[in-house]
Amino acid sequence: MDIMSVNEASEKWNISERRVQKLCEEGRIPDVIRFGKSWAIPQNAEKPTDGILRKNKHG
Repeated sequence: MDIMSVNEASEKWNISERRVQKLCEEGRIPDVIRFGKSWAIPQNAEKPTDGILRKNKHG
């Protein structure tokens, strides 16, 4: 299995490293592996939806 680091995932998904870490901690990225203080994220993992409900401009 090819893996990527938190840094690589943050660049690929255009989000912060801390956000990627939180997604890993919350179990929102499938098949992620924790070793020590680091995360191994599958190279083919999709960026999870953010789960934030946003209102559009017009209500």
